[in-house]
Amino acid sequence: MKPLLFALPGNEDFAGRLNTGLGAELGSLETRRFPDGETYVRLVSDVEGRSVVLVCTLDRPNDKTLPLLFTAHAARDLGASRIGLVAPYLGYMRQDKRFRPGEAITSSFYGRLLSSIVDWIVTVDPHLHRRTFMSEIYSVPAVVCHAAPKLSAWIREHVPTAFVIGPDVESEQWVSAVATDAGVPWLTLEKTRHGDRDVEIKFRDLERWRGQTPVLVDDIISSGRTMEVTLRHLSDLGFPASVCLGVHGLFAEDAFERLVAAGASCIVSTNTIPHKSSAMDVSDIVAKAMSPLLQ
Repeated sequence: MKPLLFALPGNEDFAGRLNTGLGAELGSLETRRFPDGETYVRLVSDVEGRSVVLVCTLDRPNDKTLPLLFTAHAARDLGASRIGLVAPYLGYMRQDKRFRPGEAITSSFYGRLLSSIVDWIVTVDPHLHRRTFMSEIYSVPAVVCHAAPKLSAWIREHVPTAFVIGPDVESEQWVSAVATDAGVPWLTLEKTRHGDRDVEIKFRDLERWRGQTPVLVDDIISSGRTMEVTLRHLSDLGFPASVCLGVHGLFAEDAFERLVAAGASCIVSTNTIPHKSSAMDVSDIVAKAMSPLLQ
């Protein structure tokens, strides 16, 4: 029997693309909010004895987690044989240790919470910070897909004269892989973060790249401060208008507009988070990773 894919609100396009790649069946889900803000969930499709996949990218997770929990619980309660979660972007990864006395280690708790409601998880390039493996946070199988080849292919097609710039030395391995696969040179910046919106950057001598198009890459574009400072510096040096490329386009607050104002000629992200910049489709690599879990 084909697995049933349920798209949580806002995930309909990604679920449809997955369904095309997998030859699964799209389930019907009804959700709404009561006047007092509580969530209503109804699984219209019959899930008894079926393998169920919930598609829910988890940016802005405070608003999305409860509906996801209720849907997973309802599927289990109604007899689903197995429940998987496709979370193209997986939130609550940053707070993986106690930096100051009294802080909640939210990464670990969120991992236990999701692990308690699903049998497996597939995600794209989670920001592990000080962790090495997803199994340190999640107790269910958690398969990671990598979007670097998508970024490389986009650069090859759209910016053949690129030189790639990574945000910090910690990103060197990932940035070098993206650039090498694209067949272009690369470098990384030296970044010191003093707060959520306060970033200090030290720039290397960029004269050797004069005449080439800067492509700023990062796994997550959230506040956009690093890219914004870099864009303005490159503009002051007389470089061609730069391209901003990211896996997860969070674009907190007015980040997208600030990057445009800072001189970005093009801002592109994958479709792990629906956004007007989502020009790189990663549903095929997610579908491939899901296939063994659906057997």
